[in-house]
Amino acid sequence: MICFLSARRIKPGAFDDFRRAWEPERWPPEAIRAYHLRSPDDENVVVSFGLYDGSLADRERIRDGHGDDAGRLKRIADHVEETLLEGAFEVVEEVEPARARGGSGPG
Repeated sequence: MICFLSARRIKPGAFDDFRRAWEPERWPPEAIRAYHLRSPDDENVVVSFGLYDGSLADRERIRDGHGDDAGRLKRIADHVEETLLEGAFEVVEEVEPARARGGSGPG
């Protein structure tokens, strides 16, 4: 599994515009799900990540599956003050709480 992840400081009040700009033209079949997170201390710090079936070797094909990714990144940049972190990461382990596996949890 591969995770595309970014942490950005967006312009104040720009979340809705950022979110619309972030949406790809289409989702490739490898897409599992995506998330946007906002810091409780600064609502302009947004972490976005998407999980995809595949490996790092598949990252360009997956990016191409979104359509005009270069145009999308330019549209996103219009709403961003600073990119704090951006990259593609290989998921090396998925950890589930004991209660999700049928075991007993705390307490």
